[in-house]
Amino acid sequence: MGESFDNTTDIKLAVVTGHHPYDVPHFADLFYDMPGVRPYVQDICEFSADIGKVRDRYDALLFYTMRMPVPGDERDWWEKNIRSSLERLGTTEQGIVVLHHALLAFREWHHWSELVGIEDRSIRSYHFGEQVTSQIVDTDHPITRGLEPWTMIDETYVVNDAADGNRVLITYDHPRSMKTIAWVRQFGAARVFCYQAGHGAETYADPNFREVLRRGIAWVSHRLD
Repeated sequence: MGESFDNTTDIKLAVVTGHHPYDVPHFADLFYDMPGVRPYVQDICEFSADIGKVRDRYDALLFYTMRMPVPGDERDWWEKNIRSSLERLGTTEQGIVVLHHALLAFREWHHWSELVGIEDRSIRSYHFGEQVTSQIVDTDHPITRGLEPWTMIDETYVVNDAADGNRVLITYDHPRSMKTIAWVRQFGAARVFCYQAGHGAETYADPNFREVLRRGIAWVSHRLD
């Protein structure tokens, strides 16, 4: 059975999904196969309800949800819980990873735009099955140190790039993609890693993608410096 939640030395990672379809087995295996990480995959409603009272004890939170409405109706129990759980982000050093379509979640909510580091996240187009080459533009950061450029197949977005104030790690030079692909930032007390890659099984299986994501999770969790 392995160690319990309270006793594990692995990074305790909440993987928060919802409001966007994805390849469940391959996505889950991406995290179950990740060394040093104990994943807990859950819908955003389950995360916000926090029935087990462990939400604040995760080392890091990875968002893979594309919920669009801004939570806000205080009369609705679900809305109240979702908003309060997300407004807590950045109040502690609990790490945050924003992966792929989660960059576009809550598009009209300034709080999420501040978290991501892009004020206007209006998407102009998206493209499946594009061949993209990841260029390492910051070779000194622990997430990308020692990595070489690589090519893989993924879904691309045409949306505004990460704004000034973000530390950009990886870029694409592709006519049907934003340029900034992976970046880090500080949001309150929390480290944040944003990564636009990560659409489907072909991307999940790519060893370079996996390594960047693993390092990103470790870095926001203060396990990699």
